[in-house]
Amino acid sequence: MASITIRNLDESIKTDLRILAAQHGNSMEEEARQILKRALASNTSGLGSKISQRFAALGGVELPLPARTLSRPTPDFGE
Repeated sequence: MASITIRNLDESIKTDLRILAAQHGNSMEEEARQILKRALASNTSGLGSKISQRFAALGGVELPLPARTLSRPTPDFGE
């Protein structure tokens, strides 16, 4: 497991984290892990979704869908 150190954390944030951890029955370290886990889990959209969101304001382009065709027949290997 990796470790990180957070420097220059405002005292008010540290106090809020301590209170939140106590309310949930966690250590400050565990509470910080849970907060990070929740924040990163909500960021699960894929690359296609991110690209679409980025260019949505431009209106996008509607491309025609190609016509569907039947699949090729299964090859006969003479068995």
